[in-house]
Amino acid sequence: IVLALPVLLPVLVILILAVRLSSSGPVLFFQTRVGRDGKRFRLVKFRSMYADAETRRAALLDQSDRSGVCFKHKADPRITPVGRFLRRSSLDELPQLWNVLKGEMSLVGPRPALPEEVAVYTPDAMLRLAGLPGLTGLWQVAGRADIGFDEMVAMDVAYLQTASLRGDLALIARTFGAVALARGAY
Repeated sequence: IVLALPVLLPVLVILILAVRLSSSGPVLFFQTRVGRDGKRFRLVKFRSMYADAETRRAALLDQSDRSGVCFKHKADPRITPVGRFLRRSSLDELPQLWNVLKGEMSLVGPRPALPEEVAVYTPDAMLRLAGLPGLTGLWQVAGRADIGFDEMVAMDVAYLQTASLRGDLALIARTFGAVALARGAY
């Protein structure tokens, strides 16, 4: 990650300016997430929503476009125009490299869950917490939010049971194609 800094730094500066100029509020968004073995940590992202988004979330929960526990809304009115681009391109996730450096996340693994999602997990879904959460993973390259929760859980558990360096490198390579197509990214 440190070796990529010369390439990432100009991109990060442009993204910081874009977020700062697009709407009021902080550039970075911090949120409590659940990692390996249920340990909570502060995930960091570029802010892609308006500053009051968290307070407006409850009113949108019944409009989720994704089946299962995780809320996703294709036309979420809380997302800024720049935020929509950041999400579709997954550039909002770049600050999570900090979480990787801190050992809270990995490059590849299940996406970190919100505490309120984990609170209603089934025993099968709890198996997602057996490994470090990742920036990318099997369900991200297979369709992201277009995949239902139960299928995501099955993919994440299968990944954790068969994880390997070779498999991780293949998933990282496939991530670039998935990001370019933006399938399931909203």
